[in-house]
Amino acid sequence: MQGKDLFFSTDIEKHVSEADIIFVSVNTPTKTRGLGAGKAADLTYWESAARMIADVSKSNKIVVEKSTVPVKTAEAIERILTHNSKGIKYQILSNPEFLAEGTAIQDLFKPDRVLIGGRETPDGLKAIQALKDVYAHWVPEDRIITTNLWSAELSKLAANAFLAQRISSVNAMSALCEATGADVSQVSHAVGKDSRIGPKFLNASVGFGGSCFQKDILNLVYICECNGLAEVANYWKQVIKVNDYQKNRFVNRVVSSMFNTVAGKKIGIMGFAFKKDTGDTRETPAMDVCKGLLGDKARLSIYDPQVTADQIQRDLTMNKFDWDHPIHLQPMSPTGVKQVSIAWDAYEASKDAHALCILTEWDEFKTLDYRRIFDNMQKPAFVFDGRNVVNVEMLRDIGFIVYSIGKPLDPWLKNMPAVA
Repeated sequence: MQGKDLFFSTDIEKHVSEADIIFVSVNTPTKTRGLGAGKAADLTYWESAARMIADVSKSNKIVVEKSTVPVKTAEAIERILTHNSKGIKYQILSNPEFLAEGTAIQDLFKPDRVLIGGRETPDGLKAIQALKDVYAHWVPEDRIITTNLWSAELSKLAANAFLAQRISSVNAMSALCEATGADVSQVSHAVGKDSRIGPKFLNASVGFGGSCFQKDILNLVYICECNGLAEVANYWKQVIKVNDYQKNRFVNRVVSSMFNTVAGKKIGIMGFAFKKDTGDTRETPAMDVCKGLLGDKARLSIYDPQVTADQIQRDLTMNKFDWDHPIHLQPMSPTGVKQVSIAWDAYEASKDAHALCILTEWDEFKTLDYRRIFDNMQKPAFVFDGRNVVNVEMLRDIGFIVYSIGKPLDPWLKNMPAVA
């Protein structure tokens, strides 16, 4: 409770000095220059935090890695702390977080598991037990897993890589479904009924996004390459390649369906966040789709219930991975993209548009008045559903030409190339 056992402060050094256990949750962005640029994690902020802890500590500390970090980061942090220790003992623990956006508080109170990794020495085991005792206040003991340091660090990267791999797997199947007349939703349902596979993360879409999946896979690729595991690195690279392929395929489907040009045509973009119930746009597939359409000189009218106009304009003018650095290191006041306007609602975004692209699975997109939207659009009116949220048959009955990822193709779209 705030004021009783929960306090907030900006006096970091004072509280670090007084603490017994310190959680470090600083950002670990992808490096944009130098060795490992575009793949390796930038540990600048982690090193800075470690040096500050060493400077102000007057008693023994347990330092907990909460950030997603490369394997062996703990060893580097340990060296910084011990070389500046002034006789103080430090134990480094890895305690990666598995919270998901939109359900973070629920995930905190009822986690699938809590993972704690530490040194397998008497002092290391004692530190693991101390952190375990903290979590034991609300987490059942059988859900608290203890491992060595390196297993805990690698487990977080592996978990995100496996989840992203499932999405890329079903997205690869969606392309095959379109080519053969199969329905990816039916295939996913049948596959998910296998208890060894399960139904989660089997929804075909325009691609995965968010701050973790791509960053962590690239990090994993870099670690594999550094350890001489080229085949393993190439395997994980393919997960990202399929994700990029899916976004490109979607853009090409839009352009080829609309007489092979979208130049000067208004396209309504429904959703910009990387998933529903969040305003987070980091690595959102909508960004790449919009850039692809802008590259073909389309005019975009973008609507998202939670993402601000400034954020959308900033994202569309930013270089890759700039989003992952502090705001003062990002481009200043973004120059607006001329062919982009931000709409207040879906009806404004779709007015006089030639096509709609649904890029985030917001619930409101399932219940829009599509008859009203159709009446106010240019004809032929297209809907490109990148999240499989609309009732395809109902929209076709209204008069739309509908493309839904992984579904049997509209007669209009048959014999049109999916990839340019």
